[in-house]
Amino acid sequence: MRARNIIISIGILLSVSCGQQYDAEQTVKAFVEENMEEGVQIADRDFADLGQTRHINDSLIALMHQRGAPLFKQGITYPTASQNELFYLRMRYVHDGDTLQNTFYLNQELTEVVAFK
Repeated sequence: MRARNIIISIGILLSVSCGQQYDAEQTVKAFVEENMEEGVQIADRDFADLGQTRHINDSLIALMHQRGAPLFKQGITYPTASQNELFYLRMRYVHDGDTLQNTFYLNQELTEVVAFK
């Protein structure tokens, strides 16, 4: 009986974490499609595991907003990040034969990218 409860609990945890990963990937994909410079083509998108961090503060977020990243539009509008903890998701992709990587920071609901580098 106890072993069965443990197996059920593990199954529930795995399904919840897989759902979060999927939600985060969809949010990042939409952000990338909306904010890449016009005409930029990328291929072979690959995502790392979703993580959580408390090490990003307002000044780091402002710096990431200011710097932007190659291949992305300038002046992207971001939501306000009011949480102490953010999720992050790394995406690798290929552009013109080069493998590139960006890290995206998402709100707690995984619905918006609040910064990236």
